Amino acid sequence: MRQFPQTFRKVPMPPNSRSLIMDLFGEYLRYANQGEIRLGSLLDLLESFEIERSSARVTLSRLRDEAWFTTYRTGRETVYRLSDRMQEVLDKGRERIFTRVDDEWDGWWTQLFYQIPEAKRNSRETLRKQLTWLGFGQFASSTWLSPRQEDKRIKQLQGDFPEASMAVLRSRTTELTSDEELVSRCWDLNKLTEDYQDFIKRYSAMEGGKLPEGQGALKTQIELLADTRRLTFRDPNLPIELQPKNWPGREAFELFRRLHFRLSMPATSYVESVIGAVVTDW
Repeated sequence: MRQFPQTFRKVPMPPNSRSLIMDLFGEYLRYANQGEIRLGSLLDLLESFEIERSSARVTLSRLRDEAWFTTYRTGRETVYRLSDRMQEVLDKGRERIFTRVDDEWDGWWTQLFYQIPEAKRNSRETLRKQLTWLGFGQFASSTWLSPRQEDKRIKQLQGDFPEASMAVLRSRTTELTSDEELVSRCWDLNKLTEDYQDFIKRYSAMEGGKLPEGQGALKTQIELLADTRRLTFRDPNLPIELQPKNWPGREAFELFRRLHFRLSMPATSYVESVIGAVVTDW
């Protein structure tokens, strides 16, 4: 019997159940019934992953309190809808997962320096996660590099972290070997290469066989999305000149897109049968 990751096991709900709920909304639920779903239908769908209704209610209530959702009542039923903030998060995440640009490089680096007061330690950690998600690499404790011009995104960060003092420089080295040394210092591409190769080995074998249908297609699609997201958010998507030899990022991306396409119809049909609503094309 095939083993699914911990996300799909019996309660108590693991920490990554949040990612499961986000993937269900990001892939299906926000495209059905104008982005609204009744709590009962949502609980039915989570039961497909062997998550008990009582535990799911607790988690969804917490996510609502954290402004993931807005809710209203219609009769005795509660209706959930993603907040505007979470819609934006899902839009950005989807763009990152489903878009890959292997472009040429102009040779310039963006250097970001920041200072955050010690009393705002949590903000410092959140900013570091945001920088990693945006493709920056950590050169020193408060110095991050990107091989792309990131003025717009840095302005957004300045608005999101007003407590941080930021400075930005554009710079370049004198030769490509120095750039390659910067890459090796800022990103652990050896480990990422290994993880990409494991992804390709696992999902290539799946692609060569008969794919599941119904509930199995949904579970496989969500698992595929979760594995891809974990790799994508660690991948700085470097320009071609800075990529290691035989870099597997593009191969893994194309494999993901092919499998996602093949699983989309049976997985979506299963979701529609559970929630009783049509999922439109995104």
